[in-house]
Parts: sequence; structure tokens; C-alpha cells
Amino acid sequence: MTTHVIVSHGSDFYGQEQIPVRQLRELGQYVRGALPAADSPPLTRLLDDAGDSEHTLATDQAVLLASLLRRAAAHRHLTKAYAEVAARLGRAAACAAADPQPWTWTTTNEGNQ
Repeated sequence: MTTHVIVSHGSDFYGQEQIPVRQLRELGQYVRGALPAADSPPLTRLLDDAGDSEHTLATDQAVLLASLLRRAAAHRHLTKAYAEVAARLGRAAACAAADPQPWTWTTTNEGNQ
């Protein structure tokens, strides 16, 4: 059974994104090479911590993370699979920033739902 993170404000029927923890942590490693070292820590901390704890991110944090995720997704050296994950997360963060509700990351061990 694979551990996943369910991210609010996503694009599925329930308004969520469900992403394997392994994929989020690997994205964190790619982001380190795609973004300047001074810019990446807020995003890499979140990705490195994926699956270890739940996160509730305020609007200002969601705005910053949306920008960082979109920049990472557009980087020419990011592989297609990880660029897609970064883009999906960037869209979810942007939706959360526009919504009065916080952006949440919840861990589940139930696999794909």
C-alpha cells in the first residue's frame, strides 16, 4: 500500500489532488535544481515533509508556493512527469490562494480512492 498526500483545491471531482508521497519527495529534489537556492526553501521543506505530517497553509503561503511551483514546472530541465505534478500543485495552490479556505495537505494510506 502506497502512502499518498491529498491536497485540497485540486482538479478532481472532489476538488483534490492525490499524489504519492514518493513522487512529492522526488519532486523536491528536482526543484532544488530548477529554482535558485535562495527561492526554493519554502517549497522544498513542504515537499520533503510530505507524508510526515499534515499541513494547513494560509493564503499568503499558497500564493508564494503557487509561484514557485509554476516556475519549477516551466523549467526546461524538469522531466515531464515531475513538471506535470508541479503544474497540478501550482494550480491547486493558486485556487487555494483565491479561496477563503486554507490549502491543506492530508496524508492517507488508503491508496488511490
